[in-house]
Amino acid sequence: MNIIIIEDEKPAARLLQRKVEKLGLQITTLLHSVDESIHWFQNNPHPDLIFLDIQLSDGLSFEIFENIEISSAVIFTTAYDEYALRAFKLNSIDYLLKPIDEDDLATAINKFKQRTSSAPNLSLDFDMIKRMLVNPLEKSFKKRFTIKMGQQLKMINIDEVECFFSENKGTYLHTFDNRNYLLDSTLEQLETELDPQNFFRVSRKFIIPMKGIKEIQLHSNSRLKVILPSYKDDEVIVSREKVTDFKTWIG
Repeated sequence: MNIIIIEDEKPAARLLQRKVEKLGLQITTLLHSVDESIHWFQNNPHPDLIFLDIQLSDGLSFEIFENIEISSAVIFTTAYDEYALRAFKLNSIDYLLKPIDEDDLATAINKFKQRTSSAPNLSLDFDMIKRMLVNPLEKSFKKRFTIKMGQQLKMINIDEVECFFSENKGTYLHTFDNRNYLLDSTLEQLETELDPQNFFRVSRKFIIPMKGIKEIQLHSNSRLKVILPSYKDDEVIVSREKVTDFKTWIG
């Protein structure tokens, strides 16, 4: 199987390459920009599968498909919130949210193998995908949470939330008055319900609000450490794969 990766962040590309090759597959080429990719496709046989980042250093990766007719299967790798990815679901396209989980990666590759054996000529509507990602429909975001406490229900407004975190297979809401509340949702579900302008998932364990950031410190391995006003149970570390997007988010 001929597989390539198109990803502008070279460390992220190499990390994905290692994860794919750990599954017994071989990555033949790493590409890092729209222009480089167009030139490569013009001069090389097209691969069976492309791992494709949406936002590249010189533009959206959809520009590649506007210049070159590509029949390869595509698995998108992206930091987009899930609500903006409904176009993928409409087109039965796989995507992997960064940071990429190895189990999710294995599942996506297995789905690709099954799909190509049953429908090898799947047609993808890239124009629809681009429109829906660049101009997503309006979405209403979570304004409050209802917490069950014994026989009572407690209402917590979104502006009371200092962070969300996962621990021992549970998901918790932590408030600015230093209290924890168990939620029914997972962090993955919360990502689709929270306004991405105000909340950011810094790692697999934490989602934090902009107003909850008290201090940001440099940390090991090119990561960042976020200090929150009251949460002290664990370090809030921005994972290396998220640092660039985090810096963009905080402006």
